[in-house]
Amino acid sequence: MAVDDRPTWQQARQLSYQHGERLRDETLSLHEASGRRLARDVVALCDLPHYESSAMDGWAVAGDGPWTVIARHSGESLAIGQTASIVTGAIVPPGTTAILRNEHARRYTDRSRQLLATTSAARVDEPSPGEHIRTAGTEAMAGVTLIPAGRILNPAHIALAAAAGYDELTVSARPRVSLVLTGDEVVLSGVPDPGRVRDSFGPVLPAVLTGLGAQTVGAVHLQDSLEALIDAIRAGTGSSDVIVTTGGTGNSDADHLRAALRQLGATVLIGGIRMRPGAPSMLARLPDGRYVIGLPGNPLAAIVGLLTLAEPLFAVLTGGPEPATNTVVSGSELTGRAGTSLLVPYQIQDGVAIPTHWRASTMMRGLASSDGILVCPPHAVAAGETVAALRLPWNTDDAGGQTPQSLQQGRTD
Repeated sequence: MAVDDRPTWQQARQLSYQHGERLRDETLSLHEASGRRLARDVVALCDLPHYESSAMDGWAVAGDGPWTVIARHSGESLAIGQTASIVTGAIVPPGTTAILRNEHARRYTDRSRQLLATTSAARVDEPSPGEHIRTAGTEAMAGVTLIPAGRILNPAHIALAAAAGYDELTVSARPRVSLVLTGDEVVLSGVPDPGRVRDSFGPVLPAVLTGLGAQTVGAVHLQDSLEALIDAIRAGTGSSDVIVTTGGTGNSDADHLRAALRQLGATVLIGGIRMRPGAPSMLARLPDGRYVIGLPGNPLAAIVGLLTLAEPLFAVLTGGPEPATNTVVSGSELTGRAGTSLLVPYQIQDGVAIPTHWRASTMMRGLASSDGILVCPPHAVAAGETVAALRLPWNTDDAGGQTPQSLQQGRTD
């Protein structure tokens, strides 16, 4: 792909979403469904509540008091002037006009009759008709939509679905991802010797993918070999929806992903992006419908590529809307680079985004303490202007801590 044919960062996001196709939905028990995207409306299977019940521990009364206390049997109605004890949630006896709470009830004997009256603490009109009675259907009538499709299910949704009569829910499938990690120079443990690098992808990518709504179903480490890469991609397609590779996305003799995709008959959807770092990031589709996200070999470049391409792809695979672009206010002047978006980790300080000093494609120090990734457009941006930003799926607060630096410091490619 010629440089001028590469999409911009915004176009790459849109293309990733447009080229995706929704995965088949799956049905899970309520215990498994929290955190998943609901695929079908949850409609009340019965009235909520589905019977008339007491909202208080106390007395079901009929008419005005004082009332004669009776030992009522299940299903027996109350006659005017009668009362029977009741607990919270119990079925209200037929004939009941109200519930008198225990705290405002006084029981006494008159001519061998057990009677009930209100205490001095009660209101003059207590209990008023219908007081402390939960009428059937007051929360929802049968057939009403309680949770619309598309919502990410939280514990309250699960409780509501259970109350509505559900044992399981239909949710969008979670994309299954196989990792293919390449590099002759990569070591998997300890401090690497000169000329070697520590594997930073194996430990981190499953967690990032989880934060993006996917699940990692396998990982393999390979030497830089075209044949091995082809075999690994083929093997991964049987159990995954998406294959994420690291390294080998360039055009040198040591980069094999493009050749492997050609031999596998894949369609390259995005062959590079006008951004730095992460410019060689790729998206392709294999003949059997599985997707390949090719990430550069440098850590920051790979994370930037993954967040750029995977978030919109996973959104469409799970039936979600196209992700909206976040925005932040730049806290410093951004020089920009003609024809290229610069993606820079930033921290929020005093309400504005301050680019980190450590942002070369090989560095993770800046990203490790960042609040997001600022997307500097291919032109200068003045301090105080609003710019696009990528969220970090592992961030839950606005933690900061780095010294403010200008975008002009440090390499970005």
